[in-house]
Amino acid sequence: MREPEGRTRPPSIRDVAERAGVSYQTVSRVLNEHPSLRPDTVDRVQAAIADLGYRPNRAARALVTSRNHTIGVLLSARALYGPFSSFLTIVEAARERGYSVTTTPNATDEPADIRDGLDALLSHGVEGIVAIAPQDRAREAVRRSGATVPVLTLQGGPDEALDFGFDQQEGARLAVRHLMSLGHRRIVHIPGPSGWAEAEERQRGYEAIMRDHGLVPIVSREGDWTADSGRAIALQVIERDHPTAIFATNDDMAIGVLAAASALGLRVPQDLSVVGFDDVPYARHLRPALTTIRQDFGELGRRAIAALLDEIEQTVRPVPHPRVLPHLVVRESTAEVTILARPARPA
Repeated sequence: MREPEGRTRPPSIRDVAERAGVSYQTVSRVLNEHPSLRPDTVDRVQAAIADLGYRPNRAARALVTSRNHTIGVLLSARALYGPFSSFLTIVEAARERGYSVTTTPNATDEPADIRDGLDALLSHGVEGIVAIAPQDRAREAVRRSGATVPVLTLQGGPDEALDFGFDQQEGARLAVRHLMSLGHRRIVHIPGPSGWAEAEERQRGYEAIMRDHGLVPIVSREGDWTADSGRAIALQVIERDHPTAIFATNDDMAIGVLAAASALGLRVPQDLSVVGFDDVPYARHLRPALTTIRQDFGELGRRAIAALLDEIEQTVRPVPHPRVLPHLVVRESTAEVTILARPARPA
């Protein structure tokens, strides 16, 4: 039946079949990636889909296949650079595998809100869930949720079998090893908040390598990931501990350290070297540009999605996942200890 004048309808699977010169059953098999199809047939159908702008009806496909090719992502309540970057790469990696993504941001990181978020995702019929859960209590709530689909968490500790993340301890060791290579021995660490696996692992890595080299770890009070907290803490530790270098647990707090040094009349890196963690996009544009630890969030997202979808599609038994290794990025905020550096005096 012809469409009324002036009205259009979305292209259908039969329109695609007509354009490609195949049956609609063949189009259906192409959409479901049937292995018996000839490559030239697949190419013709995909070209017709692109020409017509056809969008498969996922709800209808789910009724036929009992699958909806959708995964859920549970987002952290805090809009931090690392978790949000992980989310973007997860969405991209899932789409590359033919899955759509539905998300639920938590109102808070309280266990009750996390359970509500998981229930909301499950109500959409997702086939698996990635929980971006950097806090210990958030991951514990995920583990206790009793979800009936595969669930994978990001940014937990290295002993958590269903978790994906970076080797945070190795990142801290890279930072401190770099400072030691420049002659620094009085290195202060400004840690992140307790209850966050990333902050705790970075502090463990810092303390371990300091002790391995016969140096006494100097750990300040914890910050809250913000530049304001980094500045306030740095003002205290510079006056009290007289470091020649500071390793902050993330770039925002390192930026606060730069501000504190300026307020105290110190030059970076001539008087004080500073290292951050994360390599946020603006780190390279600071003056001085920030030496930091880079994490490849794209690689993390691809590995996580590959593991989750392999479990969904092939019923693969969960196994511990190797940590993704970070990399040191040397810029202008670190330099060799010189006679210009503040003298190291006992605290």
